[in-house]
Amino acid sequence: MGAGFPLGTKRCLALPGLKWLLWFWLLAATSEAFYFPGLHPITHCEEGHPNSHCLPSIQVYADKLYSVENMATYDYDSFDFCQDALKKSPSENLGKIISGEQTMSCPYKFSFNKEETCRKVCVKSYAPEDEDQMRRLAFLKGGIKQNYYHRWVIDSTRVIWCYDKEDKSPYCTLGFPIGCFKDPNSQLKIPCLNNSEFKNNSLYLFNHVDITITYHMESDTTGNVAKLISSRVEPKSYKHTDENHLTCNEPPLEIPEDEDYFSVIYTYSVKFEAIPPPSHSPVPIPANSLPTPIHSSEGESKTVKWSSEWDHDIESATEVNILWIRLVNSFFVVLTLCGLVIIVILKSICRDIIKCNRIKPPMYNWRRFGWRMIHGSIFRLPKYGMLLSVFLGQGTQVFIMAFFSLFLAGLGFLTPADRRALVNYGIVLWFLLEIPAGYVSAKMYKTFRGGKWKTHFLLTTLLFPGIVFTDIFIMNLSLWMEGSSAAISFDSLATIFTLCFGVSTPLTFLGVFFGKRDKFQFPVRAYQTRRVRTQRRFFTKPTITIILGSLLPFGCMFLQLSYILNRIWSPHMYYLFAFLFLIFLILMISCSEVTVLLCYFRLSVEDYGWWWRAFLTSSFTSTYILMYAIHYFFTKLHVIDIGSIFVYFGYTLILVLVFFLFTGTIGFFSCFSFITAVYGVMKVR
Repeated sequence: MGAGFPLGTKRCLALPGLKWLLWFWLLAATSEAFYFPGLHPITHCEEGHPNSHCLPSIQVYADKLYSVENMATYDYDSFDFCQDALKKSPSENLGKIISGEQTMSCPYKFSFNKEETCRKVCVKSYAPEDEDQMRRLAFLKGGIKQNYYHRWVIDSTRVIWCYDKEDKSPYCTLGFPIGCFKDPNSQLKIPCLNNSEFKNNSLYLFNHVDITITYHMESDTTGNVAKLISSRVEPKSYKHTDENHLTCNEPPLEIPEDEDYFSVIYTYSVKFEAIPPPSHSPVPIPANSLPTPIHSSEGESKTVKWSSEWDHDIESATEVNILWIRLVNSFFVVLTLCGLVIIVILKSICRDIIKCNRIKPPMYNWRRFGWRMIHGSIFRLPKYGMLLSVFLGQGTQVFIMAFFSLFLAGLGFLTPADRRALVNYGIVLWFLLEIPAGYVSAKMYKTFRGGKWKTHFLLTTLLFPGIVFTDIFIMNLSLWMEGSSAAISFDSLATIFTLCFGVSTPLTFLGVFFGKRDKFQFPVRAYQTRRVRTQRRFFTKPTITIILGSLLPFGCMFLQLSYILNRIWSPHMYYLFAFLFLIFLILMISCSEVTVLLCYFRLSVEDYGWWWRAFLTSSFTSTYILMYAIHYFFTKLHVIDIGSIFVYFGYTLILVLVFFLFTGTIGFFSCFSFITAVYGVMKVR
């Protein structure tokens, strides 16, 4: 008799895991007090300060330049801007290589609390007779027309640019444009379109930046030191005529369309604003709190601490509230599905099992319980069992990786401020999870009585990584052709290839070695004679159930998908990992419940071909995600070049493949556990 909870005088199906759910909510309730963002403040002081650990100088670093119209990104030195002679760059790691991000120093250097006005950085000249100079100027013009943005970093904080939107509400973004092409017919709402000094159909270069750095002072044993809170920049265009007498009040610098002699004087101004430190040391502001109004009006009382420096990237409370409303809607959908599953389990299955187990053999009425009639065929092995086992192994790997990544990020152990660190962590975790992937795949293949172990091992090792590597290689070719800095070098590709197949192969072999020793045990024996299936009704046909069944899981995450894609294809960081973890749980539960319900309906009409349908019912959610990604591309993005199209759909293919494996594995094991539990508590005579 199977284990479970008592119902009347018999035992019915168990609902395990309740105590683990309680432990999870207990941990989640206490986790608000811990947040390890992966960043540490740097103390600064004025020159001559006795503290040798504080820095009097401030260095500006530049990340890759990005555009909303072109997926190709470029390093700072790809454009003809002022270059730093030393070109210092933080150490590289695998995450930086794959993400294509390279941070390098800029020639903008200044001392703490020393204000400067209209300081010259360098001069760039372009002569028509110099082909190299004209080529660099043409590349700069193209970058302005495609709306490329700088991304600067000062003291491990992103430099932000704040401006007023059309409704006069302030808006801050990471990065600022390199210039402006005033096209009145453009669909993009570029702030320079509202500048009355700019002429239509003209190119303007932002050759000056006003930098404002806010800080608060702290006391130490040697005196007062400062911690930088935020860095803001205001790009401007000035047509400087005399580099020895700079005033920064000249008219805008228009780039001529014809090939005349043209020179650019780059300048900057910097000022420092002291902010009173907090009077106490509260718990760091969580990611879903209200943003700090760093663009507040003059005279407003401001009290900010270093731990709140990233609040500028947190959206307004209105958007966060909308996301929570959407999450509540998805939660009620899951509750409805839970109610249906409970009705099926408690009212239908348990009642049928109790009645059947009480009836004596001569009085059987098999037609009353259709699912019971196919007990001799329910565990008949599926076709293409090797491929299914490989999918389940890779899906288990994706599930564990997603669970731990989102869980740790939600607790704050993974910083949302650095995507490269997330990529680095994901790669290491993926390699370690090759062991459970090989174990689950081998155990399922052993259950399916497979004998081609070499082929199975090669598929488990190479199928999913091979598809991803091929996809990345094709995207890389398109980026190579455009000269983008996001392209991975050949040496880096060889390193990734070696890691993928040199590290993952022995780990997968280890998992397969232990997995093939055991197999899943079925509660009832499969008959050798294949049972003739009854005629299917329209609503139980495989195609209909797969298409309709995957709509509910997709509907639970559909409302949040647009926000997630906006964050993926924008420079903004995604910080709501706790929110994303809840979406992950809702998607997992909805896939499980829908698959169990449709599985029961198929058994009720005596259809025992459930293996592949259990996997495909929930994995078809990835098809809807692909359809939405295509819709998002044509309605939200303004991409026109072929290389960017390859990049977008290349990453979309990886995302869809991940969802295919993840949702399919959840649905399969939910249905497998349900059927095993149902037929494990019935008496087979």
